[in-house]
Amino acid sequence: MTTDGIDSPTDSEMAILSLVHERAIREVLHFTTNLGLIGILAKGSVLSRRRLPEDRYLEHIYSPNCELRKDTHWLDYVNLSISRINDWMFETSERWHQVDNIWWATLSFNPSILADPGVTFTTTNNIYPAARRGQGAPGLAALFEDVVLGRYSTSHTRSGHLDSWPTDRQAEVLYPGALPLLHRLQRIYVRTGDHVDAVEGMFAGLPAIPHIPVICTPEVFA
Repeated sequence: MTTDGIDSPTDSEMAILSLVHERAIREVLHFTTNLGLIGILAKGSVLSRRRLPEDRYLEHIYSPNCELRKDTHWLDYVNLSISRINDWMFETSERWHQVDNIWWATLSFNPSILADPGVTFTTTNNIYPAARRGQGAPGLAALFEDVVLGRYSTSHTRSGHLDSWPTDRQAEVLYPGALPLLHRLQRIYVRTGDHVDAVEGMFAGLPAIPHIPVICTPEVFA
């Protein structure tokens, strides 16, 4: 602990932050529906799937990205991805909601959250048998190995990847319980100018929430 009473980063946290810097990781992402975004902004946190139905305020806007979660032992974790969204999961979520009157937003968090206590890293989608889970710097480093097995044990390599991209695009960050927005959320990405206006309207209706930049960046969803 420092002399001003603020805890100094542990060796494990420093090792994670060093890897984040080495790989130029600038953001950790979470996509959600516009209904989910209202609840996130209202609560000031992204809640795990397990905690969502328990909150009375969120009951009328509860609209999970995934219709059925198979990783039932991990329902009290928020699912995130590093540097780019899980396109397979996003496209699947879009199909589930294709008849609903919804649109999508992606929240960009400061990568320092990767060093928070209890964060678990998975080399591919957490539901796949090939998924390898770990914590700390070794767990994070495993996402960037030269070869990673993914869905149906398909081999993924780093060919054509940026340093900040995990080897398998379905690699996950599992954040325990609830991920607070304050001092963590960097920006919100949406697909259209109309969606920018809609999110700005959400902030106007929730004056207690600090304003976050809202950016029209459709390529984030590709």
